[in-house]
Amino acid sequence: MLILINIFGEDRPGLTSEMTVLLSEFDAAILDVGQAVIHNHLSLGLLVSLPVGLDSLKKAISNLGIVAKFTPIDSDSYENWVGMQGRNRQILTLLARRIDATHLAVVCKVIETYGLSIDNITRLSGRVPLSDDNGADNTTTKACIEFSLRGEVNKSFREALLKVCSNQDIDIAVQEDNVFRRHRRLIAFDMDSTLIKTEVIDQLAKLVGSASEVAAITEQAMHGRLDFRESLKRRVSLLAGLPEEKMRLIASRLPLTEGAKNLVSSVKKLGYKTAILSGGFMYFGKVLQNTLGIDYVFANELEIINGQLTGHVREPIVDSEKKAELLRMLAKKENISLQQVVAVGDGANDLEMLQAAGLGIAFHAKPFLRENAKQSISTLGLDSILYLMGIRDRDTLSP
Repeated sequence: MLILINIFGEDRPGLTSEMTVLLSEFDAAILDVGQAVIHNHLSLGLLVSLPVGLDSLKKAISNLGIVAKFTPIDSDSYENWVGMQGRNRQILTLLARRIDATHLAVVCKVIETYGLSIDNITRLSGRVPLSDDNGADNTTTKACIEFSLRGEVNKSFREALLKVCSNQDIDIAVQEDNVFRRHRRLIAFDMDSTLIKTEVIDQLAKLVGSASEVAAITEQAMHGRLDFRESLKRRVSLLAGLPEEKMRLIASRLPLTEGAKNLVSSVKKLGYKTAILSGGFMYFGKVLQNTLGIDYVFANELEIINGQLTGHVREPIVDSEKKAELLRMLAKKENISLQQVVAVGDGANDLEMLQAAGLGIAFHAKPFLRENAKQSISTLGLDSILYLMGIRDRDTLSP
């Protein structure tokens, strides 16, 4: 006979061992098993094939002081369950500063509406303190819950989740649960407004009195309304005459994005390669390379003559197409699949790079990129990307 045994109650050392030893005495075959402990309370499920003696087993379990529920499973139901194992599996990641019941309710409702089944729900973020004794608040905390789903994901499902995100202060990512998800090997970043919290060219423009003109061109380019190559040349031309020493001043004050240091240090300790693929400037990319220990940097070269910017940028220009080309080159150099590559950016010129990567993430992105990228993060810092790679807070190796 097939029996589903559900055990629940306060956890204690040796409970699972006692239960499985007892089952072995009844010659039970284990067909499925799952266990979770939440706040020292155990939930253990065992699907077993039992030759004989269910009443004797119930009595023996009762003598152990274990609270259990026994549900007979018919063979047709079991065979149907076995047949479902070929269905596609998805990972849905819910991100927020703090997750409340409303967030779970709306996400679960969408999952139900589109006919997907929830196999498992796991908290990836750390335990949440009740007080703010450590100075934590809703601007620095992070929370993540991961859903393992069975079923097909279509465009309508993704659109429904995007609507949920727009109505709630949360992010949701959905990706196929395949072998590559937990075996990424390279992560590539855009620089300005991604790895750092500023657009360097705007800072340079302030020093030469052309801030408004440059900012207007940047805005058009990042929203995809202006060709990046042309926009870059026009903006750089407005920087002519800026002394190199002013660039050094800005380079010494580059503001790192929240979570950047934790993310880079964590993935490097896990053996990842890291890269900056930027439409910004190599001068500043090299500074970040030294600060964070980035492996590769590709960016645009400003022409400097006699200690001043000439207003020209050297060829080849790192634009959208070039970023994607560089990403493919690095994957080939590292002898890895593009499915093992993570790419992160914020502007329209990052789209091709994100589409080429196995995991492409629009990070606090402009509307054009956010609407066209498969994954988007707008509520948390860069280190929340670790959650999308299946890495828990307790697994991170950073100090």
